[in-house]
Amino acid sequence: MTTAVVLAGGPPDDVAALEPGAVNKAFVHIAGVTLVERTLRALRASSEIDRIIVVAPASAHSDAALATADERRADGEKIRISLRNGLLGLPPDEIVLVSTSDLPILTPASVDDFVDYAREQDADVGYGCVERTVHEAIYPDVPHTWARLHDGTFCGAGFVAIKPRVLPALERFIERLGAGRKNPLRLASLFGWDVLARFALGRLSIDGAERRASQLLGARVCALVSPYPETGVNVDRVSDVALAEQLVLASLLPALE
Repeated sequence: MTTAVVLAGGPPDDVAALEPGAVNKAFVHIAGVTLVERTLRALRASSEIDRIIVVAPASAHSDAALATADERRADGEKIRISLRNGLLGLPPDEIVLVSTSDLPILTPASVDDFVDYAREQDADVGYGCVERTVHEAIYPDVPHTWARLHDGTFCGAGFVAIKPRVLPALERFIERLGAGRKNPLRLASLFGWDVLARFALGRLSIDGAERRASQLLGARVCALVSPYPETGVNVDRVSDVALAEQLVLASLLPALE
């Protein structure tokens, strides 16, 4: 069985501003249920998850939305600190499922599939993603930032599988990436001109990206491509809220018929 860490921290944003009292977007209601609770319900119903840790602002720890979590931990000013808090004390070599808290139509089947795949690959870091044709076949109206690779076009999912022992290297990489994200020369020094050029031309393969990421981290990194597009449906913008409500209501129709 696997532990899931749900990241529900951070300050209020434009989405949270839609609902008075919401400490951040995770606590905004979608069709009567908060985003974080919808995420937790799917994780709790998964046959692969036996422990759920939620990382959230201390002021929200008594919120009923977190009732199905086994443990609540404080968030940090930055996501890497929240991640560190969530992974603290977990077995260093066991895969942990790290999930965002804004997945309104997440299903237990998609959780089961991702965890099984992560175990099969046994990478130190497994980055969840969804291929565009798979996603748009079911959710054509959901906007994403797409990355064009040699193998296809992908968006990130709301899941990452990680072995806690690689966290120090991952934190250093995140810091370097943040420092260079607006500086092409720094990005080139981090990833290499050849990698950036191949990516810009759509010629970078998943295998090539995995090899470079593994070199940078000193740990085995792999892409975990999910066949379940709901793992990539999240709420980032105000406009996503109404769309999420439509998708939730649509998912309920078969049960009501």
